[in-house]
Amino acid sequence: MPRIDSRSLDALRPVTMMPGFHSMAEGSVLYRAGKTLVLCTASVEDRVPPFLEGKGKGWLTAEYQMHPRSNPQRREQRDGRGKAPSGRTQEIQRLIGRALRAAVDLDKLGERTIALDCDVLEADGGTRTASVTGGFVALALAIHKITRSGALKNRVLREPVAAISVGCIKNDELALDLNYVEDSAARVDLNVVGTDSAAIIEIQGTAEGEAVHRNVIDAMVDLALKGIADLTTMQKATLQAAGVELGDLLQEKKK
Repeated sequence: MPRIDSRSLDALRPVTMMPGFHSMAEGSVLYRAGKTLVLCTASVEDRVPPFLEGKGKGWLTAEYQMHPRSNPQRREQRDGRGKAPSGRTQEIQRLIGRALRAAVDLDKLGERTIALDCDVLEADGGTRTASVTGGFVALALAIHKITRSGALKNRVLREPVAAISVGCIKNDELALDLNYVEDSAARVDLNVVGTDSAAIIEIQGTAEGEAVHRNVIDAMVDLALKGIADLTTMQKATLQAAGVELGDLLQEKKK
């Protein structure tokens, strides 16, 4: 059955990545998936949180924010202005942090912190998965910059990381990369974070109402990994076009 935007069930929304969009950050990308638009920046600081001081290892953290006009109506107030970040915001930025820490060997990073800021400018579903996928590109650009400067001697990236959603929609069909309308009506919604080698970092999912059988979840994960493979291919092409040889930043794979 055709989807609302005429895509096939196993198709991603149109994806564009504009690296170097933010001139001040060590790494940045303006990431668009359909009508969802996220600015991801990676900032490098020569310090670590107190719990890591003197241990010789680094840290990666993430923050996530919705622009007040990311939705059809303006949000009343930005998170952090007169109120603590919402539970949703905290949950998403923790997911982004976990996902991208899996992409970095923190023991080889040295005592420095990489802070990922993911600012959602326009939202039409999939903002957390877009933040993870764009966040990796910003991270790789930052690692490239400090490696080229001589400040970082080690190869610290493990492999590309990306994320995508899969939903069980009309007539129990499985659909990749849900927009907002599909996401809000899905019987099951799964967010999957994975790697270029089809390893899984995290799965978030809920059945709305009736429980779902294991074979459906397995099929959803398989479809998500197909989408992640396509996204990591785009990440590598984007970085190469920006003059980054990802192979020079990646650690050798363990046999």
